[in-house]
Amino acid sequence: MKRAWFTALSAIALALPAWPAHAALRILACEPEWGALARALGGDLVDVAVATSALQDPHQIQAKPSLIARMRSADLVVCTGAELEIGWLPVLLQQSGNEKVQPGQPGNFAAADYVRKLEVPGQVDRSQGDVHASGNPHIQTDPRNIALVAAALGARLQQVDPANASQYAQRQADFMQRWRDAIARWTAQGALLKSVPVVSQHKAFSYLYDWLGMKEVAVLEPKPGVEPSASHLEQVLATLKGTRVRMVLYAAYLDPRPSEWLSSHAAIPAVKLPFTVGGTEGAKDLFGLFDDTLARLLAAEAQK
Repeated sequence: MKRAWFTALSAIALALPAWPAHAALRILACEPEWGALARALGGDLVDVAVATSALQDPHQIQAKPSLIARMRSADLVVCTGAELEIGWLPVLLQQSGNEKVQPGQPGNFAAADYVRKLEVPGQVDRSQGDVHASGNPHIQTDPRNIALVAAALGARLQQVDPANASQYAQRQADFMQRWRDAIARWTAQGALLKSVPVVSQHKAFSYLYDWLGMKEVAVLEPKPGVEPSASHLEQVLATLKGTRVRMVLYAAYLDPRPSEWLSSHAAIPAVKLPFTVGGTEGAKDLFGLFDDTLARLLAAEAQK
């Protein structure tokens, strides 16, 4: 019986496929921009899954069993942090039982830890709406932040997968050179947008404005994450009288109707920005994200 059992086990073992020589590092990215960055830095060394799409509100995600399964098998989790995913990421982490990716472990990476946060409130309470104690979490709208995160993420990839550290370092160096060149080009293009007054539907573009020097003069949401009522939109319109606002901006995942209302009543363009990779047809990767963002802003500014 023992010999027969051993023979059966041997047959099963021979039938199973061998592990690849370089098993891909499994990465779960919370948002599309970090999935795109992980692929750019990791290439075929990584297998990347993304928890959200460009047309989803990253604040409002359900901790579905499929995401828990992804989290359970992940070697590295790459998220924004700064409480952006506070409503769903802790549940995924807890339910996964994956010790490698818990906070404080090398397998847990929060992009916002590596940049300067804007709009950090002095105090936070529920009456303020969807305000984050750590500051505005939408750091990906400034390409300079992408560079800072890329430097940190490249180092983290080398830490969690040391066998391929030299390849990660080479890919990081190539990406950083191309990204620096692109930032110089985007910054030159964006010089025409300096001091341009705009309205935002949601506080989604503070880092973009900080980079380009644009001026946010009003926000359509009465509080972050709260849809504006008709009376509130009327109030915003009234405050804009005498101000030469050039455009109203909204992220691709948002319902555009508030921006379209202001556009029609204030006679200014309503501009959909991709906000993240995949948000528009032109934003297929990180480079496309900023190419398309600048193109849309400059086209709207040209209508003045």
